[in-house]
Amino acid sequence: MALDTNVLRWSSQLTVTPPFRTPRLSGDKILLPQSALEQLLAAAPVADEITDLNPRIHTSAFDPFNPYTFAAEARARARAQDASHQQLQQLPHPLTFRIVNPQNGRVVHAGIREFSAKESEVGLSSFLRTALDLKDSDFHDDDDGMRGMEGEGGDGDGDKLPVVRVHAKQLPKGTYVRLRPLEAGYDPEDWKALLERHLRDNFTTLTTGEILTITGGRHEDFRFLVDKVLPDGDGICIVDTDLEVDIEPLNEEQARETLKRRLEKTSRAPGTKEGSSPGGPITLDRSIVGQVRIGEYVDYELCEWDHTQTIDIELDIADGADIDLFVSPLSPQQRARPRGDEHVFGEFSARSSKRITLRPTNTVLGQAEALYISVHASAGYCPSSSDEESQPLQSSPLQYSLCARTFTPSEATETIDSHEEETECKNCQQWVPKRTLFLHENFCLRNNVLCPQCKNVFQKKSKEWQSHWHCEDDSATGNDISSRMKHEIVCHTPHFCPSCLFEAQSLPGLAYHRTTTCPGKLILCQFCHLLVPQQGDSDPDVLDPEVLLSGLTPHEFNDGGRTTECHLCNKIVRLRDIKTHLRHHDLERLSRPAPRVCINPNCGRVLDASRGRATNYSLRLCSICFGPLYADTHDPEGKALRRRVERRYLSQMMTGCGKPWCRNRYCKTGWQQSTDSPVSMTSKDILNTVKPLVDAVGVDSRATNTAPLYLCTDETSQRRRVLAEMIAAEGVYEIKWCVAALDGSAGDLDKARDWLTNWAPKNGEIVKT
Repeated sequence: MALDTNVLRWSSQLTVTPPFRTPRLSGDKILLPQSALEQLLAAAPVADEITDLNPRIHTSAFDPFNPYTFAAEARARARAQDASHQQLQQLPHPLTFRIVNPQNGRVVHAGIREFSAKESEVGLSSFLRTALDLKDSDFHDDDDGMRGMEGEGGDGDGDKLPVVRVHAKQLPKGTYVRLRPLEAGYDPEDWKALLERHLRDNFTTLTTGEILTITGGRHEDFRFLVDKVLPDGDGICIVDTDLEVDIEPLNEEQARETLKRRLEKTSRAPGTKEGSSPGGPITLDRSIVGQVRIGEYVDYELCEWDHTQTIDIELDIADGADIDLFVSPLSPQQRARPRGDEHVFGEFSARSSKRITLRPTNTVLGQAEALYISVHASAGYCPSSSDEESQPLQSSPLQYSLCARTFTPSEATETIDSHEEETECKNCQQWVPKRTLFLHENFCLRNNVLCPQCKNVFQKKSKEWQSHWHCEDDSATGNDISSRMKHEIVCHTPHFCPSCLFEAQSLPGLAYHRTTTCPGKLILCQFCHLLVPQQGDSDPDVLDPEVLLSGLTPHEFNDGGRTTECHLCNKIVRLRDIKTHLRHHDLERLSRPAPRVCINPNCGRVLDASRGRATNYSLRLCSICFGPLYADTHDPEGKALRRRVERRYLSQMMTGCGKPWCRNRYCKTGWQQSTDSPVSMTSKDILNTVKPLVDAVGVDSRATNTAPLYLCTDETSQRRRVLAEMIAAEGVYEIKWCVAALDGSAGDLDKARDWLTNWAPKNGEIVKT
């Protein structure tokens, strides 16, 4: 049977690179050596030969009757024919592979990350190693093993490393996948966003029977079995395709387990007597009394406050409980709930009253839609875990009182105290009456002791004094062993970021990293409108100078490179530059000169010679209104023109125009339709009425007329004028711009309003005249 020449055929047996040399690989991505790329290009399918049924001229000076040009054309055609028979190597996109473990027959599909592996090696992610049943114990990271891996031919310890077979295989574009949960109790907030982000960032293929492990937002892992794919087969490609994802319902055993876990948590669920408070929205100046179990968080939201005022968030703790306070703004750049290892503002101290002050000048509050406030009862100290099973049992929740209020600095009242009758105790440094100083000092020196660092007084035999401590590296202090252990863990213990390889020297340092430069920080992208990490694998670095100057996150900078069409000028602009582009349009809008409209108050046309409209600029009339007044006689002083204007007024007011739509107040037809009792006027009355109008008309060629001319016009123009006056009555735009908007939109009211928004300056805005 003949082989299909349009299918890429390549396979190779490669040694698996040890895991410690491929820590950044995720999903189904693999690393292949450079030689694999060369072999793939050599094995690429050959494109069909180019056939030219209609030969074209290959030389510009070809003349069939000139033997010299004919020979040159023949040579050019021969070269083109030779080039058409050359092999055109085309690799499929995306490249997908089938990986087989010959030891156990396990099969999985994968996509390519880079061609940067060492020769005769293939780098596999942890997901692929698990799917092929390759354990970490199969690899050796000692010196002999390293030398064996680098040796040629696989001699020595390198023979002990696993070997897999990699085949190039083009998978069909997937349309459907069914996932089956492997454990009970899954309760994610948004499956669609979670799956879409995980599959898009980490996977090129899906293999039937493989297990997907998806990390949730609270350090949870959700495990799913790929149960079925369409088109039918052992794998599909999920790049550049619309993939429908279906979550299979829990089976009977999983449902019973889920119900059991929920019943166990019912007794200590949020809002119950033995559980933490449910949290929720809070308002200013209203104190909330709540409780929290050890190891749990209670989340609140402050949605409304005066952004110009300073906000104080106070937490009062009862019975010396160890409760922490965290605050984070909800903005496009901050989406996570505040936690011990991920917060913007935090208070870890051992004080019984904790306070966080947020000033309006703080830049992180600039785009805040709400304030997320979290109360956390620490235990031993586990900053981000919310699994109650891993925490010690607590007989009763810890009590607290939370209040957010507007900060008003209190005026300090100066009290003048001369202490003339008192003296200061040298031991406790308190003022006591002079007459009792001897008795006080005897008692104080025998029972009390003063800490020379913090100046606090303790009883000599008290547990607080025995456990009192000061940190050698900072000003922290406390009165028990647990507070010292917590301080060491929070402030002087290295912590690793779960989203990258960053190591922080303290928990506040880790929280600052995760809310600023961490690649895994979740943001709401302003271009794709999805909740995504701020830096993906293909995005630039967070500290890239171009990214810093743009004010965008790396994901937004990369995603903003896509183009769109400007709705004003139809120019193709990058998404990240569209705001600057629209600001240029806004400057043009403010600097545009006012349009020249027809001076006839009944006309709704613009004097625009560029549209082919003949106009009379001396009278400022459009071609339609000036038409009846036109004459080709020489009239430098405008006397004949005034007489024509006067006769036009006489004709309008004596006989009328007879048009049923006319609303001209200087027309008999117009005023008869606008009044219930028409009034007839004599010629003398009409001349006296129109004489001021005619005398005010400036027809001198050296000047431009500014007096209105009340002439009858057509129905379309009059209707546009009425609509323009209606819009101008709203007080936002001048009548000139309203007339121009309706004239440019052919009388469509909605389009005219859009035109005004895009092109016309509003009343009160600075306009360049």
